[in-house]
Amino acid sequence: MVAGLGNPGSKYASNRHNIGFKVVEELARKAGSLAWRSAVKGAESTTALLGRNRVVLVKPLEFMNLSGFAVQRAMAFHTVTIERLLVVHDEIDLDFGILRLKNGGGHGGHNGLRSITEQLGANGFARLRMGVGRDPNKPPGSKDDTASWVLGDFPKARLAVVGAMISAACEDIETAVDKGIVPAMNQHNARSSLATA
Repeated sequence: MVAGLGNPGSKYASNRHNIGFKVVEELARKAGSLAWRSAVKGAESTTALLGRNRVVLVKPLEFMNLSGFAVQRAMAFHTVTIERLLVVHDEIDLDFGILRLKNGGGHGGHNGLRSITEQLGANGFARLRMGVGRDPNKPPGSKDDTASWVLGDFPKARLAVVGAMISAACEDIETAVDKGIVPAMNQHNARSSLATA
């Protein structure tokens, strides 16, 4: 199962916080799986064939800080174990344009990861961290007003890089599904920032 994180509604569609939605939507589009269904409360899902592997793609439709409820219900419905879950999310602690796969770990202050960890009672799921950076107008190390940054839209001048990030994310996920998270990390985590490519 690949769960892309975001907030529901058109108001949030282009936010940095919603890049997880964009990735799973692109995976579905590439696989020709355009019919998103509400099989469980609070989530939309579709099934896609990634290479030879059938994968459930999920978008939690509860707000970010509650997304763990929808992910947990979707995993129960589809009988997916935590070791078979990959979560795609925005990451302010990575510069814009950097993608990193990670196996397990803490939530790092990300409300979506916090909610998932709380609902699953464990943090042993894989993640694809999509670097959105921090607000350059805030002092380095500043924690204030992070919400306004992640709930802001990507500037139009950066949309080509965002598109490249989404394409690269699909490649990373396809590798993780086919070969496993550790081989995918070894293959893709050395990739340079797509913002400077």
